Amino acid sequence: MPWCTRTEIREVSNEAQKIHDDIRHGRLIIHAHADDNGTTVAVGTYRDTGKSVYLHGENHLRQIADTFDSPAKALTAFERLHGHTMRPGPAPMTDTERAAGEARTSLGTPATEPQPPAQPPEIVPAYAADADDHDTLLDQFLAEQGEWEKWRTFSDDTTHAIHESQTLRIERVHEAHPSETAWTVAAYETPVSARMWHLTATGTTHAPVLHTLLHHLAEGDGWDTAIGSPVTEKTVTVATKPLTDAGWKHTVDGRWIRWMTPSGDAGIQFDAFAAQQPNSTLVTWTLWAGPSIDLPTWNVTASPYTPSSLLADLAETLAHGTGPRTHTPVKVRHTMHLIATPTAPPSSAATAQASRSR
Repeated sequence: MPWCTRTEIREVSNEAQKIHDDIRHGRLIIHAHADDNGTTVAVGTYRDTGKSVYLHGENHLRQIADTFDSPAKALTAFERLHGHTMRPGPAPMTDTERAAGEARTSLGTPATEPQPPAQPPEIVPAYAADADDHDTLLDQFLAEQGEWEKWRTFSDDTTHAIHESQTLRIERVHEAHPSETAWTVAAYETPVSARMWHLTATGTTHAPVLHTLLHHLAEGDGWDTAIGSPVTEKTVTVATKPLTDAGWKHTVDGRWIRWMTPSGDAGIQFDAFAAQQPNSTLVTWTLWAGPSIDLPTWNVTASPYTPSSLLADLAETLAHGTGPRTHTPVKVRHTMHLIATPTAPPSSAATAQASRSR
């Protein structure tokens, strides 16, 4: 800035530092960034005021070049100007920002007492393994599956993952209570039809179970051909064969049929009455682990038309799968997501195609 006076240089640098701090502390949410002939530009919204801004430059030259009344107007203008280089979220850290962050960390890290070496995790049945970080599991799934697309709500508390066919969708609620629904998988006959079957999982569902669920969705083994199939005796037999082969206890209590481990700390329950009520909100299948089905550590529920191949995969994991469990209780880590894209999940394949062309 050779044309600026010392006072003007100080003012520009102070404003750039304020913008950087607002981003770092989550006060300014960056929706997207782009390259403008070698200069980084970005668009974001302030949490407290709701004002959206167009940012130009980086490091000590970053400044607010324009303001907007709403994120929608800001993103529309930004896409019109930089649609060919536009990318979601903030730009990667510059060398200057990275060096400053490392210096800040080294100066602010207090001396700590040496910690004893961590004990290796114990390998236990899948239903008793650690839950791990569910957000990381979903991010890895989406990174590996090109036919799935990720959508975020403006409030940034939910992620929607939608298959390119628009007939299979995942909803992930990031800050759900551990005992409440954090995952919902739903299948549709067409992109605009009513839901045919769905499956839910709580926030503490153990990682091997979620791995199996996501792997099945990635492979597409039967989820697109089993839609609309009513529950029959054969369906139940196929879905629970891994439990029968593993010697799980089989009991019948009125309308409920249960398969449980010999120690009673995990099981699958089938509700024969709910299976005959496809339009009801009653749960047909319940997979669980914990002290009892009424006080589960985690559970997975499924509706009547859930494909038997998917249920059989989950049962196989419960009966024969294993996973790591640390020696100290591990809490499910909820990741704070500061990047928000103010858009709703598409309702049709045309919407999804438009989003991919950006």
